[in-house]
Amino acid sequence: MQVNIERLKETLFTLSNFGYNEADKGIYRPGFSEADMAARRWLMALAESEGFNAHMDGAGNVLIRFGPDDQPAVAIGSHLDSVPAGGMFDGSLGVIAGLECLRVFKENDVELKYPICVIATSEEEGRFGGMFGAQALTGKLTLHDIYTMHDADGYPLAEAMQHCDLDPMQALSAALNPEDLKCFIELHIEQGPVLDQKGIQLGVVEGISGVFKWIVKLLGKADHAGTAPMEMRSDAFMGLADFAHEINRIIDEDGTEYSRITVGKAELKPGFAHTIAGEVDFTLVVRDMSQEVMEALSLACRKTLSAIARRHKLMFEYEQVSWLEPQHCSAPLVDFIDQQAQQMELNYQRMPSGAGHDCQFFTSITETGLIFIPSVNGVSHAPDEWSHWHDVEAGANLLLRCVEQKARTKL
Repeated sequence: MQVNIERLKETLFTLSNFGYNEADKGIYRPGFSEADMAARRWLMALAESEGFNAHMDGAGNVLIRFGPDDQPAVAIGSHLDSVPAGGMFDGSLGVIAGLECLRVFKENDVELKYPICVIATSEEEGRFGGMFGAQALTGKLTLHDIYTMHDADGYPLAEAMQHCDLDPMQALSAALNPEDLKCFIELHIEQGPVLDQKGIQLGVVEGISGVFKWIVKLLGKADHAGTAPMEMRSDAFMGLADFAHEINRIIDEDGTEYSRITVGKAELKPGFAHTIAGEVDFTLVVRDMSQEVMEALSLACRKTLSAIARRHKLMFEYEQVSWLEPQHCSAPLVDFIDQQAQQMELNYQRMPSGAGHDCQFFTSITETGLIFIPSVNGVSHAPDEWSHWHDVEAGANLLLRCVEQKARTKL
């Protein structure tokens, strides 16, 4: 059996219309936005029209099921939301490839011993901290999370969910019973340059980087840009500029080859050309494959920002929005995916993931694996994100083979 790449392609393109912006060609489908919820309703309607059972849980996850009801499920999928000005493959590929697997099994009358459940998770990309749907599904979500999570503009998660006609309290009831899962496999684009630059068709992922996100404030004093002498200023922007220059040193001293530190969004206030910035708010995202290294980087960032604040007569404040620990994929399932790739004579390599993915939460409740396909030029989270269709087809067929073996084989 093979996936129907033209059908998969058509479905992906249809999904990309939800949140598409003609001006910059990017996709704007942040978690719990109107575009995001419209895409979820479309997916459920599509699945039901093709004879599958579909529903949305209290956390906004869409679950599509096919096969017997009395056995643990082989779960596959990814997320439907996007970053602002994102591409059409990130997350969406894993969901639509999962749906394509169901279509192939159904049209070939495959007799399944175990059901297959395609999961389209909610709010993975970090509008409110990230991985919300996966946390809910794996029992990691708390009441405190629901009432304290908010986006970078201060908009509360609970309010966003209510605007989507979702009861935030019901998200706490979305947890899956581990006994009802046989495994979870996610197909995703690499979002980096390794596979593309090496000319390798697929990646079999062994582990997923941890990540934490801060919202940082440096508070100084707004003043006239012409009359305030340079040595008398409390310029918040200079604090950010100095910190940016310290990032490589922090990694050299406290990080590893897998460490990443990123300032992705910054806002100067009051934001006027002739006024010294009295405040700068920015996001800080830090990643590594080791929990201990992440803690060391966190401490180093705090010390550096405190020292810079003193130097420039600033106040330093930060809020830790999220902290996701590094996770290793299940060794037996990694070996299994490796074996299937070998038997299919695919060109692949084992590798870590520098980006976080839904599957890192599933490692706590079931065997979990992750398959990468190349991103052209390593580009992701951008309108020009692209993966060649022959790589999409190879990755989807590897997923299909793995799911078939797992769903037709006894535990």
